[in-house]
Parts: sequence; C-alpha cells; structure tokens
Amino acid sequence: MKKIILTLAIALFSVATFAQKYAYVDTDYILKNIPEYITAQKNLDDLSEKWEADVESKKRVINKKYQQYQAEELLLPEDMKKKKREEIFSLENGLSKFQQDKFGVEGELFQKRKELIEPIQNKVYNAVKELASVGNYSFIFDKANQSNILYADSKLDKSQRILKNLGYK
Repeated sequence: MKKIILTLAIALFSVATFAQKYAYVDTDYILKNIPEYITAQKNLDDLSEKWEADVESKKRVINKKYQQYQAEELLLPEDMKKKKREEIFSLENGLSKFQQDKFGVEGELFQKRKELIEPIQNKVYNAVKELASVGNYSFIFDKANQSNILYADSKLDKSQRILKNLGYK
C-alpha cells in the first residue's frame, strides 16, 4: 500500500512539474528599446559626468593647495602652517560631503535615478506580471545582467511581446 501511495505521489508531482509553463525575458533588451529609458539614462549619465568633473576640479584645487603648503612649510610660522592645514582639511571635507551628497546611497544621483528610471522599470515589471497571468506561466526568468541561465530556447523569449504590450516596436 505504501508503495502505491508513494508511486502515486511521485506521478502526481511529475505531472504537476511538467504542467508548469516557463518563459524568459531580457530586461536589458527591453529597456534599451524604450525611448523614455534611453533618454532618462542619458540624462543620468550627463548629470553624473558633470558632477564627476566638479569632483576632479575640486581635487585639483586641493592638490594645488597641498603642494603650495609643502613648498612653503619650512618658511611658515606654526600658526600659518596650522591655518593652511585646516584650510586643506576643510576643502577635503567639503569634497567628501559633495561626493556623498551627489553619489551616496541617498544622494541626488540615486534620487534622480529613482525618479526617472524606477517608473519605467515598474511598467516593465507590471507587463511581465500581466504576461505571466495571461499566459499562465509559473516562472518568467530574466536573462539580463549575467543571469544563471546557461541556455534558453529563443521560442521561450517573451521580450518582444513585453515591448509590444508596452506599446513599443
């Protein structure tokens, strides 16, 4: 009796496993075919480049001040040395704060990315969710960003369908 129940359970499990539908999408491909995403990403890249240039400029100023300090150090009285060191330290702290404000975890770049990119990603996610619901898929994998999918039959790729559902060709 136990063998019959075990055999029946294995058979039911096998049938349930085979009945599941799978598909995959490539979110990189999808996003690169959405003009709003391309524009938003370019805006973020431009902003990042501008701030990086500001960082480099501030670093050059700090380095110049430090080199001047080193050249004059032997000739300066102790109070002037202290003043120049404090000025350099203050500039370095300002640079650190600038970098944190612009590029930190809660910095302006993060906030801007959240504002521009997240709504587009949410639209894609919702379209994938709808595809899963309508197509009765148990799993939809993402092939993008070095996924662990070693092989995927192109017949299971639903990326074009997601783009079409979002209104893009």
